[in-house]
Amino acid sequence: MATKQIDDRSARQRLLDAASELFYDEGVNTVGIDRVIERAGVAKATLYSTFGSKDELIRAYLGQRHETRMRRIEAMLARHREPREQLLGIFDVLADLAALPGYRGCAFLNASAEAKAGSTVQRISDEYRGWLRDLIVDLSRKAGAKKPDHLAQQIVLLYDGATVGAHMDHNPKAAATARAIAATLIDASI
Repeated sequence: MATKQIDDRSARQRLLDAASELFYDEGVNTVGIDRVIERAGVAKATLYSTFGSKDELIRAYLGQRHETRMRRIEAMLARHREPREQLLGIFDVLADLAALPGYRGCAFLNASAEAKAGSTVQRISDEYRGWLRDLIVDLSRKAGAKKPDHLAQQIVLLYDGATVGAHMDHNPKAAATARAIAATLIDASI
């Protein structure tokens, strides 16, 4: 006789895991809450008692994505001592992500493409982008760039291009190409 496997994750975590998979694969607006609760194996009332609304579930999904990306980048920063190598390491993190099965680009870009101005998605995406830009400006400054804001703008554009190229062109090597260009830009700006 087969036994049903017990899922020890909390209802909140099951909802977040289901939302993360579905929202990332199909889009935050396309996926309805009924699909999320079915995948999570919880009642509709559980979603509302846990998150209050789909909007808050989306906020939690993107917040979790932001935390995960921050941890990956912070781990990379800890491995490198020199700001130049830390700047370049951002592309290594992207290369690792782009090599994962099911890579569909940046969750924030994907979600914000569907978002209305002033929406929760737009605000959370803006917070993520602000964090990333601030980090790159800070590292550019520490690397000794003559114009750290200008270098950071160039690196962010390379990062964005590599993110889109890795997904749209099915090119996991886009991050390595962007890294090589970034190295040239960094060296020229110091």
